[in-house]
Amino acid sequence: MTVKTRFAPSPTGRMHVGNLRTALYSYLIAKHAGGSFMLRIEDTDQERFYEGALDIIYKTLAHAGLDFDEGPDKDGGVGPYVQSERCKAGIYMEYAKKLVESGNAYYCFCTKERLESLKTVVAGKEISVYDKHCLYLPKEEIEANLAAGIPYVIRLNVPQEGTTTFTDEIYGDITVENKELDDMILIKSDGFPTYNFANVVDDHLMGITHVVRGNEYLSSSPKYNLLYQAFGWEVPTYVHCPLITDENHAKLSKRSGHSSFEDLLDLGILPEAIVNYVALLGWSPEGNEEIMSLKELIEKFDYRKINKSPAVFDMSKLRWMNGEYIKNMDEDRYLEMALPYVEKTVTIVEDKKALADLAKSRIETFRDIPELLGFFEEVPEYDVSMYVHKKMK
Repeated sequence: MTVKTRFAPSPTGRMHVGNLRTALYSYLIAKHAGGSFMLRIEDTDQERFYEGALDIIYKTLAHAGLDFDEGPDKDGGVGPYVQSERCKAGIYMEYAKKLVESGNAYYCFCTKERLESLKTVVAGKEISVYDKHCLYLPKEEIEANLAAGIPYVIRLNVPQEGTTTFTDEIYGDITVENKELDDMILIKSDGFPTYNFANVVDDHLMGITHVVRGNEYLSSSPKYNLLYQAFGWEVPTYVHCPLITDENHAKLSKRSGHSSFEDLLDLGILPEAIVNYVALLGWSPEGNEEIMSLKELIEKFDYRKINKSPAVFDMSKLRWMNGEYIKNMDEDRYLEMALPYVEKTVTIVEDKKALADLAKSRIETFRDIPELLGFFEEVPEYDVSMYVHKKMK
């Protein structure tokens, strides 16, 4: 079996560290096995679409070195690679109707008012479980409603008896009673597919063998299995990753100021340091190495070693790692990045290169240079070599 993974982001803004980890792990799984890595854009939620987000996705993957083998601008024969385009092509409606024909799905014409009446409060939370009312509509009534243009959704016909077991590579088997599952919507009233339905259809048609995603999707996973069973399709290997938290063990959010790839670049963190650190958020190599290039990560990565426990995003650890990458930079690249900070900070010393060399082993980000070298503006003009250890020459 040729391994094929995908990264399927929604264009809703800056790329969260959790999404970057999903992309990275998907890439590493594919490349470790000699397989292919695909990019698919999931833009079916038009209300959350963010102008410019597509460009962010492409730039982030490029900066991180995660080159995809197939995608919107690299046709691999299973496109389109943008879900809104796949929707216009009628792909999702075609497969939803196949489920209707087989009795595994049905048209639902219930009004908002009727759906509101089904809501109940359990343990202080409002929940809504559909009662399969439209499953039992006579065929003639269904055809008349469709002919009259009455708005509808298409729902999955979840069996009321038995259990469904979902297998995850990290969390093992998860079994639920079918009676606890709702008849989830597959096609919305606007004709767009729901996230879950589009995922299953696309992953199958595009030949995805391994799916990586956050563990917040574990609860909906049994419904995926029901869809695969209804179609008679093979279920891909699922890899659910642990939650990423901040230092206070709360979910890493925008308020932290460093929750996205762009945030970290803005803070002066190098792309290769970000990739290295993010790889270790939930996984570690057998030898517990910490500094690893993307090539080394490909060689060492084993998704079966991903942890279940939440991963803490430690900014101080990332800064340390970034400092290690700066120390090992080749001179030309280092000077290209360091000299603008040196020139802006120190005007009275002519030998700016010597100042940059002085800073190299002492900074964790290039933004540290002003604080480190600012004192040169306040002291008499001495030879900068006085501040450089002989062994550094």
